[in-house]
Amino acid sequence: MRKATLLLLLAVLLVLYPKAQKIKIGLNAGISIPELRSNSSNELSRDYKSRLASVFGAFADFNIAQNFSLKTAVEYAGQGGKRTGMQPVTNVPPPLSSMLPPGTILYANFKNVSVLNYLEIPILAKWEWGNTWKYYVNIGPYVGFLLSAKQKTSGSSQLYFDKDGTQPVTVQGQPLPPQDFGAATDVKSSLQKTNFGITGGAGIEKKICKTSELVLDIRAADGITTLQKDTQNDGKNHTGGMFITLGYVVSLKK
Repeated sequence: MRKATLLLLLAVLLVLYPKAQKIKIGLNAGISIPELRSNSSNELSRDYKSRLASVFGAFADFNIAQNFSLKTAVEYAGQGGKRTGMQPVTNVPPPLSSMLPPGTILYANFKNVSVLNYLEIPILAKWEWGNTWKYYVNIGPYVGFLLSAKQKTSGSSQLYFDKDGTQPVTVQGQPLPPQDFGAATDVKSSLQKTNFGITGGAGIEKKICKTSELVLDIRAADGITTLQKDTQNDGKNHTGGMFITLGYVVSLKK
């Protein structure tokens, strides 16, 4: 899939290049404010909030008609989310797990951060207006390739049978001591390698000399691929969020 997508991108560039009236290339970097949306009743995939991450990459803008261009990019994009407080425990200590009935869910109070990193390739239709100050809107599909995925947990807590924390787990009538949740677990193998979605937004371009511009871009993204392979046990999440970047653009002569 990755090779096919890259070949398709190359084919698009080869088609656009001779038709473009003007070509601009640039670099950008900024912050990603991702979120993990859930449409599942499975508690393992619910209640994630946004986290801050980074985004950076390179892009090309092919102007093919007055005030209209096609823009593509290759970007490193931080995705994921975080949740704190009482939540299900996925790794129950081995001595205890063997003593529990199958399907028992335990809860604890700790911090849980899902750190997902993608190589994303959007292809955007872009409409712009203005002269020294240019304004634009754009929209289009994107494909993302999963580079890494880790579940980072921290904190310590007792274990409970309920999410309200009123029924502590006991052994011989005594509550278990607080458990250490400090860990970083690689979960890449449990997720889909490819993610598709729709992205779009708006921006401002400020000409700083005859052939170069500064660009402030704000773009939202909405993934349509379910991330988990095992949706029955792990639930269902989709990526989403916002990117805010500052870029430097150079116009090329044709």
